[in-house]
Amino acid sequence: MFRAAALVPSPPLLVPELMGAGAAETADLRAAAVSATTHLASTVDRWIAVGVDRTSSTFGEATVGTLRGFGVDVVVSLSGAADQTAADPDLPLAVLIAGWLRGVAAPDDAVEVRTIPADASPEWCAEFGEKLRREFDASAESWGVLVLADGANTLTPKAPGSFDERAQEVQHRIDDALAAADVDALAGLEPDLCASLGVGGRAAWQVLAALAGADAKTTTELYRGAPFGVGYFVGTWSRD
Repeated sequence: MFRAAALVPSPPLLVPELMGAGAAETADLRAAAVSATTHLASTVDRWIAVGVDRTSSTFGEATVGTLRGFGVDVVVSLSGAADQTAADPDLPLAVLIAGWLRGVAAPDDAVEVRTIPADASPEWCAEFGEKLRREFDASAESWGVLVLADGANTLTPKAPGSFDERAQEVQHRIDDALAAADVDALAGLEPDLCASLGVGGRAAWQVLAALAGADAKTTTELYRGAPFGVGYFVGTWSRD
């Protein structure tokens, strides 16, 4: 059955080795993401990760990758038993960050990562999330999902997507919806608007909305902020 979700972003800056002397600037975000993942792993019997990429794919527990494409050869894996597998430098970022979080927060666990197209329609996301819910609920074990998703990258003049005056209001609505587990608000996110504001995680959040459904939930907000002009939210959802 579906039991819980952890909501984290997927920027390389979560990995301290990639930040060097600047790692302290994102220490709060990093600690929150690790805490959310630890909570998820301790709450459920098994969990998977969902993040965005160009296409829909599944990455199994034997997957091993490296972050050397981001400057440092940090090897990550989706299970502790995968140490002998050659590290793939071309994995999607969501897979790499899921592997890093697993290694730090739940090193004894093995996880699968499912990527979805970042530009998937709300209807496609709803169908994907509902199918995932049926898969979880058919199991006698309790299941959770680590959702890796980034907000707007247009929040400040120096942001990766430059500044867009609409971004602050949209990011605030997204953060509030995630904090309250407002699945209707997440399902209603408009793809074209989100794309124009660089909201990279829209599709992943809409999958979560369909997966979680209308069940009563207990939520915890661990972080909301915009270091370097990109909106990030960290929190947990648990079924009551």
